[in-house]
Amino acid sequence: MKFWQHILSNLIDTHNVYLLTVIDNIGSSPGRKGFKMLVTEDGFIFGSIGGGLMEFSLVEEAKKLLQDGDLKIFLKKQLHQGHKENGSGMICSGEQTVVFHPLGAQHISMIKGILDCLQANNRGVFTLTPTSIIFSNEQLKGQFESKINSAQDWLYKEYIGFKNTLYIVGGGHVSLAVSDLFVTLGFHVVVVDNREYLSTLDLNRSAHQKLVVDFNLITNYISEGSESYVVIMTSNYTDDEFVLSKLIRKSFAYIGILGSTSKLKTIWRALQKKGVTASELNVVHAPIGLAIKSQTPYEIAISIAAQIIMIKNRNQ
Repeated sequence: MKFWQHILSNLIDTHNVYLLTVIDNIGSSPGRKGFKMLVTEDGFIFGSIGGGLMEFSLVEEAKKLLQDGDLKIFLKKQLHQGHKENGSGMICSGEQTVVFHPLGAQHISMIKGILDCLQANNRGVFTLTPTSIIFSNEQLKGQFESKINSAQDWLYKEYIGFKNTLYIVGGGHVSLAVSDLFVTLGFHVVVVDNREYLSTLDLNRSAHQKLVVDFNLITNYISEGSESYVVIMTSNYTDDEFVLSKLIRKSFAYIGILGSTSKLKTIWRALQKKGVTASELNVVHAPIGLAIKSQTPYEIAISIAAQIIMIKNRNQ
């Protein structure tokens, strides 16, 4: 969201912007399809199209075009095979195609539409062509659609919007750190707790939604599906057990629970007495996160993020 906010603030301040978007990549390209970067004539940049010498040279090219007022839409192929024709100077052997698209005051309403979509956790389709840039409610079969027939005949479409939602059940100190980290990773973050006037929940400025609910109704607030990730970290083990009992037979991309091995054994015994099977319990990531001896809330958040990213990317 910050990327589009930076574009909007520059356009409102009457600064023209070049939007650089990777619309295709092959092999070991550092820039992947969908990578974006904004460049302004005064040198402000945000985002990335892969880094290194390639990114530096394309940013300098965009800055010069903005300073000269030579605002045009074009694409540029970069071969990461040294200094041959169209070479980026990099030697990672892949290639990528980057679209340069100038944005001005006439695009403010479109950028506002993208931000409204993101804020509401909706999705829209971002379309680039040799003559236009559009944001619409169109549907795509996948995350991207693109074709490049020539420098004058190409099309790129991409879903814009939060795809994955992280539900954090529990609003304590670890929840604060997890919220901060997952928002930067592009997740829509929802924090759910059953305690009113909770200071750490009030302090949470990252989460997109903060809900105080009766845990008896927890299933009304957590959506099933391949884009839903659930982490349970309530204030006591009885609430952990109760919430897990409500959710364990639901379908999620990921479900995990924070706690020590001894605490989890107690919860597992209680759930098995209630009829939860060993195979159902095996789906739960417990203890949550990768085993990196995490101690602080942010270390725990990083271990959880690493595990969820591994599972998310494995399933793509």
